[in-house]
Amino acid sequence: MENTINKNRYCMIMCGGVGSRFWPYSRQAWPKQFIDFFGTGRSLLQMAVDRMEGIVPVENIFMLTNEQYAQIIKQQLPQLRDEQILLEPARRNTAPCIAWGAYHIQAINPDAKIMVAPSDHLVLKTDEFRTAVLKAYRFIEQNDALLTLGIKPNRPETGYGYIQVGEQLGDDFSAVKTFTEKPNEELARVFLESGEFFWNSGMFFWSARCIIDAMAHYAPDIATLLQGDGTIYGTPAEMPFINEHYPSCPNISIDFAVMEKAPNVYVECVDFGWSDLGTWGSLYENSPKTRDGNVTQNCRSLLFNSHNNIFAVKGDKLIVASGLNNYIVADVDDALLIVPLDEEQKIRNYVNEAKTMYGDKYI
Repeated sequence: MENTINKNRYCMIMCGGVGSRFWPYSRQAWPKQFIDFFGTGRSLLQMAVDRMEGIVPVENIFMLTNEQYAQIIKQQLPQLRDEQILLEPARRNTAPCIAWGAYHIQAINPDAKIMVAPSDHLVLKTDEFRTAVLKAYRFIEQNDALLTLGIKPNRPETGYGYIQVGEQLGDDFSAVKTFTEKPNEELARVFLESGEFFWNSGMFFWSARCIIDAMAHYAPDIATLLQGDGTIYGTPAEMPFINEHYPSCPNISIDFAVMEKAPNVYVECVDFGWSDLGTWGSLYENSPKTRDGNVTQNCRSLLFNSHNNIFAVKGDKLIVASGLNNYIVADVDDALLIVPLDEEQKIRNYVNEAKTMYGDKYI
């Protein structure tokens, strides 16, 4: 670990998502990044900030979210000042979010080196994570590069994007050959067996100048809207400007907008016990299990002839189940979900159906 914290290092944490695949635990009013899934007393967002301790000065950590979640963030992260919480006036995916954050941080420090991180991922090996992050910062400090972290896969996962590595640069870094969106199972098996493909973690590193130049070249529709005259950011005039222009940005991810187009894209191949914790199935995989393969989250249970289920219940409630195998049972407040684990990708569709039938009452 480095003895002193580099003041030019910044971290931008995206925490405005709804997490509908974790319904009914994750609701619009309190999405999954604010939930303590493991009973540790720390939410996924708090753990994301905890991991950056000693790497980035706390005053250099910025949240990208929306006004609905500002008070939750202040409650969970009282060490942050109000000006470290940037409130998007509309949800526009990761490219506009990252562009605004980069312009804002560059106005504060033109020499800024930025890590972009999701707020809702799980990291089991914290020391390995910190080592990888420090290597990544050093790489972008020495190279004009757009860097992403690629996770060594251990199964043919169809829920993640993949990165194919090209020419190697040292032990841990490679040029990126291709990006592939979520493959079918057959293709995912080919990727796993080839040894050339890594999971796309959604974590990025670059200098403020490098990503802003890339935005201007590959996503000019975003850059034209958000760059202003170059002096607006960091002043009281910033928010009216953002409120006016941000909603007009295209709804596009940073992968589609920039990473799949730019020539200077690299990947650091890492293995630190990562999961995007995007579904009930991923929570099941990363939770302690009984000898029958069952997971119970914050509830008491009496289970008979039941195997490989996840039970998540809020409140003082006893779960009794018999003959239940490979199911998600999630009960919270006014909603109960009972779905086979292998149908977890359909939960988002079920949420949309509930919204169509009953409005926002259960959303």
